[in-house]
Amino acid sequence: MRTSEISRNTKETQIKVSLDLDGGDADISTGIGFFDHMLTAFAVHGGFGLRVDVHGDLEVDCHHTIEDTGIVLGKAFDKALGDKGGIKRFGSFYVPMDEALGFCALDISGRPFLVFDAAFPEERIGGYDSCMTEEFMRAFAYNSGITLHLQCPYGKNSHHMTEALYKALAHALREAVTLTGSDKPLSTKGVL
Repeated sequence: MRTSEISRNTKETQIKVSLDLDGGDADISTGIGFFDHMLTAFAVHGGFGLRVDVHGDLEVDCHHTIEDTGIVLGKAFDKALGDKGGIKRFGSFYVPMDEALGFCALDISGRPFLVFDAAFPEERIGGYDSCMTEEFMRAFAYNSGITLHLQCPYGKNSHHMTEALYKALAHALREAVTLTGSDKPLSTKGVL
């Protein structure tokens, strides 16, 4: 079973994540409507079973809630993948979302890195600060051990641009975690 459950409690956030890489329901509650929408889209488009329950210090702003969710979700992916044996490892995907185009390329390498190239025209999307997309992706990449490249080369609507990036990530991950029939990691070193 490629599943995991991770909890993290700090003075700023209390987070529980349950993940099933091979499917299931999506049940997301972060207190930020647009972020719930993005994580639900991520689960559905990735084909992941995902439960996320977050209580954060939203009276401050959305930063801690979104970044800390990226930390916990990244740890959940890392744990669910185990030694990363038998997966395709690499994934990439383009998602057109009306006038916007999102692209993701990733390597489940154990070497975390983020390249993020997107400039959002609107500062906020409901209760979600547009700049938090990069913060979430960085937290996710560094805690999952994924080399992650995300780009939105054009778009005029921050909602569409952000959604294209979350969906591109989901589809690229779905490809990368696909089982190959081998039990060995895809690496000349023999380990990841």
